[in-house]
Amino acid sequence: METLSDELIMQQVTEGNLDLLKVLFDRHHKHVYNFLYKMSGDRMLSEDLTQDVFYKLIKYRNSYNNGSFMSWMFTITRNSLKTYYRRTHKNHEDIGVLAYKAVEEENETMENHAQLQHALNQLDPADRELVLLNRFQEIRYEDLAEMMGSTPGAIKTKVCRILKKLKHIYLESL
Repeated sequence: METLSDELIMQQVTEGNLDLLKVLFDRHHKHVYNFLYKMSGDRMLSEDLTQDVFYKLIKYRNSYNNGSFMSWMFTITRNSLKTYYRRTHKNHEDIGVLAYKAVEEENETMENHAQLQHALNQLDPADRELVLLNRFQEIRYEDLAEMMGSTPGAIKTKVCRILKKLKHIYLESL
């Protein structure tokens, strides 16, 4: 199973082999959780929505059209988060800057990570989402363009501008 691509495994899931979803879960649940956590700052919500995403992969398996599995999965992930905010009447745009708990260890790596997370949280949520998907989840521009209803060139330009903005925010916090 380790040699099969996500797309081939998902194709088999759509054909009724639901046991193979465990392989996809094992490969990607951490990516989904990390993305949701970086977007929401809420561990419990991220855990719940991660489970919901994989439930929806089963529920909507027939909508998978043999394209990029990662693109399809993160489209479901993004929609799950947006649905949560819509249903709870929380505005996704008002997530705001998340507070960081002080870490007793004076580990430079942890400090840099916190500064980067703080800088990410200062971005507009839509911009933060693009950077997280592209740089942390390694989703290609072509797949992002498909998810966002745009072109790869436009997405690449937008990500580049967001990264410049992020760099400026990050350097100001040092």
